Amino acid sequence: MKVRKARPEDFAGILKLTASLGLDYPGLENDRAWVAEEDARKIGAVALKRHKDCEELVSLAVDPSFRGQGLGRRLVQSLLKSAPGDIYLATIIPDFFKRCGFNKAEAPPPGMKKDPAWCEGCPKERCTVMVRKSG
Repeated sequence: MKVRKARPEDFAGILKLTASLGLDYPGLENDRAWVAEEDARKIGAVALKRHKDCEELVSLAVDPSFRGQGLGRRLVQSLLKSAPGDIYLATIIPDFFKRCGFNKAEAPPPGMKKDPAWCEGCPKERCTVMVRKSG
């Protein structure tokens, strides 16, 4: 299993994986991403979305048959090594991200607004905004 920064030719597989898990969004192919592969099959991905005033970790996706093997953590660690500065995220799995070095944020940066369609079906009380501060 190999984790690396995604190349343009990886995005077809990344989009297929993220769409299958309901984690795709318009413009994902334009963001920086990291991919996990096994035998050229895309089994995991995570992306870094640039906003006007912050960067946001988005679309952490792991193929269900590869979960529980530390792949999500490896993807997040790869992204964090390449992304200096504060990284924000909105999640329903805050305990996982706490183990990856994130803490609950006081509030999301103004530029980190979610499209209501993205959050549709997800109870707002389950959503936690988190940040990993640089330095």
